[in-house]
Amino acid sequence: MAVYKRTYKGYEGAQTPEWSRFLILPRYAWESLFKQRFLLIFYVICFFYPIGAGIFLYINANLGMLASLIEAAGKFNGLEIDGKFFYIFHSVQSSLAFILTAFIGPGLVSPDLSNNALPLYFCRPFSRSEYVAGKLGVVAFLLSFITWIPGLLLFLLQWSVGPEGWFAKYSWIAPAIFLSSVMWILLISLLALALSAWVRWKVVAGALLLLVFFLSTGLAAAINAVMRTDKGSWLDITSNSGRIALELFRVREFMDYSEGQGISIEEAWTAQFLALGFCLWLLWKKIRAYEVIK
Repeated sequence: MAVYKRTYKGYEGAQTPEWSRFLILPRYAWESLFKQRFLLIFYVICFFYPIGAGIFLYINANLGMLASLIEAAGKFNGLEIDGKFFYIFHSVQSSLAFILTAFIGPGLVSPDLSNNALPLYFCRPFSRSEYVAGKLGVVAFLLSFITWIPGLLLFLLQWSVGPEGWFAKYSWIAPAIFLSSVMWILLISLLALALSAWVRWKVVAGALLLLVFFLSTGLAAAINAVMRTDKGSWLDITSNSGRIALELFRVREFMDYSEGQGISIEEAWTAQFLALGFCLWLLWKKIRAYEVIK
């Protein structure tokens, strides 16, 4: 049929709200990710520890009811649930979140760059900020469901079944769970996306994600030893994340530094924000509708 015989009309249907357009990317990415059986099984395994922790909290708070079944339970008043319990929970789930990110993150941006698909995104009413938010949401939403969301549910469970006055004494644990988890999720997600943008081979980007965390610790230790300073710890993103979590959960007996050694907690927070900014800058340099080839 000749072109002049066609009738072209603009789209008149319902449009997606601007604030939720970035959610288009996670929706299709999750559909593709969960088709991988190994990834689906591993994600289900990530919920085993939160479920077990919830069962433990309930049993720990109701040992008196089990006295008829367990003779020793009548002599045991239950363990004290404090910041140490939730710090251990945070550490376990953060490790699982890191492994999950190593599988998911490196393959999110590299296919779009390798296939020159970014112009197809940005020729539509879709900004770079929305693209980054959408790709970040693919990882961040999945990690949230195995980190701070079950952590807060455990906190509420302990509040409901725990002894009277427990919430007034440990109300600070809830923001500690949220802040420590969000900082860790942002760090590993942005780092994975940045590596995916600069290294277009998924396997290599995943290996580099693991290598960065190990190298940062070794490099920081080498600088501190050679230069006889503690400022090399600014580069140790793993140690700084752990330091922040220890301070938030007020678990000082796990701290492996003494007074006057290592960077301060304020410097640790600053180093983490600088690391987040650097990862975002690396990602921003690659996310564009065109590419200059020299």
